[in-house]
Amino acid sequence: MDRNLALELVRVTETAALACGRYMGRGDKNAADQAAVDGMRKAFSSVSIKGTVVIGEGELDEAPMLYIGEEVGMCKEDDREVDIAVDPLEGTSLIAKGLPNAIAVIAMAPKGGLLHAPDTYMKKIAVGPKAKGVIHIDDPVEKNLKAVSRAINKDLEDMTVIIQDRPRHYDLIREVRRVGCRIKLFSDGDVATAIATCFENTGIDVFMGIGGAPEGVIAAAAIKSMGGEMQGKLNPMSDEEMERCIKLGLDQESVYKVLTLDDLIKSDDVFFVATGVSDGDLLKGVTYLEGNKAKTQSVVMRSKTGTIRFVDAIHRLNKNEILKETMEKHNQGGIING
Repeated sequence: MDRNLALELVRVTETAALACGRYMGRGDKNAADQAAVDGMRKAFSSVSIKGTVVIGEGELDEAPMLYIGEEVGMCKEDDREVDIAVDPLEGTSLIAKGLPNAIAVIAMAPKGGLLHAPDTYMKKIAVGPKAKGVIHIDDPVEKNLKAVSRAINKDLEDMTVIIQDRPRHYDLIREVRRVGCRIKLFSDGDVATAIATCFENTGIDVFMGIGGAPEGVIAAAAIKSMGGEMQGKLNPMSDEEMERCIKLGLDQESVYKVLTLDDLIKSDDVFFVATGVSDGDLLKGVTYLEGNKAKTQSVVMRSKTGTIRFVDAIHRLNKNEILKETMEKHNQGGIING
């Protein structure tokens, strides 16, 4: 894929973040999500790709979300065909409550390069580069944690495991406590938390738990770019979720197969791009400045080169035509200009 696409994708996530950033703490997660979707969709229209959304926010009949199967990009005859995974606002509840770690995020690979994950739950485990090759999702918690401890040269008591604060994880939390590791709980947003394992300055050593399968694929794109490891196993929790798996052509055996990083991300050339919406462990959120300006921080990664770039940008909101159009659409009741 053309390396220049990296900056084009950053513009897409920046637009989504700026479009929804002013909803922070306003208690309306649906309006924030819709603003992010509208901004992302509009920004994609200027990118020279022939993209298909393989992981999005819903099916065709649930538009105006970025639905699975939707075509994005300029879609010119000579544009490269790519698969796109999107979460225009990962952490809708976070932004509605004014909490950290909300991001706008995209993963992109050549056509066929991303697992077409059903909208169901997935059991996941993720670690950074130093612990690559020592974990297995079917191993007991204690065995995995001891293996990681040896690999990263940390005592168990000094390791930090990040787990989503949900009743389904109470047994997992008890087991990690029994082993003696520190635990950091999070409420929402498991893309940002999973990839935190690959950045030493976050202090996160292991990600464990059950979360969204689509989010698992998006996180895997970043983890592959950074040389870490992630494994997953689909974990449908209802008949409806099992039906979604069957609709994708998965039989009983395939549903519960261990998914390695290369199963989740089949291509060696994948982009991962995220822009902070609210401040988090990885990225600063949108900051609004005087003179109708705003500041964003983004990260862009490419697995083929292993390059990780952080992009700080200042935006003149009244000069960005795509953003102006999106913000005007959502400027009902004084949401945008106060």
